[in-house]
Amino acid sequence: MLKYDKLCEDFSKQGCKILKDEPLSKYTTFKIGGPADLFIEVNKTSQLYGIIKLIKDNDIDFFIIGNGSNLLVSDKGFRGVVIKLSGDFNQIKLLPDNKISCGCGASLAQACMFALKNNLSGLEFAWGIPGSCGGAIYMNAGAYNNDISNLVKSSSFMTPEGEINTVFHKSSDFSYRKSFYTDTNYIALSMVLQLKLGNKKDIQDKMHTNITNRKLKQPLDFPNCGSVFKRPGNGYYAGALIEKCGLKGKSFGGAMVSPKHAGFIINTGNATCSDVVNLIHYIKKSVNEKFGILLECEVKALGKVNL
Repeated sequence: MLKYDKLCEDFSKQGCKILKDEPLSKYTTFKIGGPADLFIEVNKTSQLYGIIKLIKDNDIDFFIIGNGSNLLVSDKGFRGVVIKLSGDFNQIKLLPDNKISCGCGASLAQACMFALKNNLSGLEFAWGIPGSCGGAIYMNAGAYNNDISNLVKSSSFMTPEGEINTVFHKSSDFSYRKSFYTDTNYIALSMVLQLKLGNKKDIQDKMHTNITNRKLKQPLDFPNCGSVFKRPGNGYYAGALIEKCGLKGKSFGGAMVSPKHAGFIINTGNATCSDVVNLIHYIKKSVNEKFGILLECEVKALGKVNL
């Protein structure tokens, strides 16, 4: 940790908040995960540039965390630096022609409320999705037969070398739970969404309907990471296949297949990452044996996690 002690001094010069051995369970909706060696809150682009340069110069692994809503962190945590975008990265601005600019540290909930306040329609589908704007564009977040790709006009990002670029998106940049950013080292900073002028009551009613449906169908009263598995395709749905295997309520330790929706794994109070991994493996094996379909995880892993 002597290396980190020197790094902390250098990081502090950037004006960032730095925490050592910070439990990542505090930053995921699953409420699971061991400590990160260093956890840093970055408030502006100049700070981010300085931090990334220091990390690169010292050959240290890093991870950008959003709202932690689609993330399973190892019980042993993460050996490296976890970066949380805050401050300027949380800003949402109104642009001409019914567009809004969303910092990637802002939550989708904040973006939805900003759109509602300005009588802008198009984001209603995202009301209730617990992720950040950065996570939304990274994963092409969607619900109710809609996704963020239908709204994104452009986004800005930082390369591993610290350069800031803008990409103007086209439909081919996106697919199911994938985007221009998936499997790259680019750090999304902000995105511009094209919305349309609407009636505030109509927008509000759609948002209310969506969140009501979520509460009825999803286990929002327990910590979870959202849908664990991707849709297998060919008309199949992961939750339905898992339910047909009789796995609702199946548990390993504190991790349980939700009795409300089989596509969700819930933390009943003391689940570990190992509990979740064991349950995921059991589910995948059961579905494959019964239907010949190998489920693919939608949840992302951080640290040494074998999904």
